[in-house]
Amino acid sequence: MIYNEKQTGMAAMAACAVLWSCGGILIKLVNWHPLATAGIRSILAGAFILLILKKPRFRFSKIEIMAALAHSLTMIFFVSATRTTTAANAILLQYTAPIYVAILGGFILKEKPSIHHWLALVTILLGLGLFFKDELGPGHGLGNLLGLASGISFALFSIFMRLQKEGNPLESLLLSNFLTALIGIPFYFQGPGPDLTGWLSIGALGIFQTGLSLMLFSYGIKRIRALSAMLIAALEPLLNPLWVFLITGEKPGYWSLIGGLIILSAVTSSSVLSSLKPQEKPWPLHETQQ
Repeated sequence: MIYNEKQTGMAAMAACAVLWSCGGILIKLVNWHPLATAGIRSILAGAFILLILKKPRFRFSKIEIMAALAHSLTMIFFVSATRTTTAANAILLQYTAPIYVAILGGFILKEKPSIHHWLALVTILLGLGLFFKDELGPGHGLGNLLGLASGISFALFSIFMRLQKEGNPLESLLLSNFLTALIGIPFYFQGPGPDLTGWLSIGALGIFQTGLSLMLFSYGIKRIRALSAMLIAALEPLLNPLWVFLITGEKPGYWSLIGGLIILSAVTSSSVLSSLKPQEKPWPLHETQQ
């Protein structure tokens, strides 16, 4: 049963990464202010999660609120970074998150990375560098800082969600989506709204790419280490250009193919080794569960 729990958690996280990776192509189809898009997406995602939860039980503990704030900031920072730097820079800088999880996770979660985690982390960062070698661009200082900020908030989101492993972290996700929806209010009425294709894309973004993916993330983070979750989530930047290629015919470059194979190999090998390792004894619960 221990191994089955781990494997289903990893499968849920991989499915989450697949859904997240659809965001790029769907957002391209929405001709609207990005924060308005993010806000409406969060309204739909929050409604979807609320439909599943039915009667959420908010504890408003520090950890629950911090997880919600970290996730909301991740969405806002990433959208803003994408607007002010290249898409490649934004997603690469966001996926520095495993570094922060590896460092902070040992102190906060008492989950020390294994040797194969460190090897996978270094390999994935190398693969990401090669993957975006031909697309990375300098001269986007503010956007790059926002990208780094999204990586830090993404890492903190994963850690605070993992701290709720004995509870129900979906309440944090519900709070984060409502908060993002509130932040987007000033932008809902700027300029003409999206066309039919845009609305359909926003619907898919809210229900599937955000709502369903966050439920999968919530399920997975309770069953695997935060760092393992981040390493599996690194499939997102690998799959993102794949959907663009399949839909628009835009072909990835030589270095992208090499980097993608490296990332895929690192994630697969780390996941297999993690699933074979017996689960550690439960660590003491933090105050969020009291």
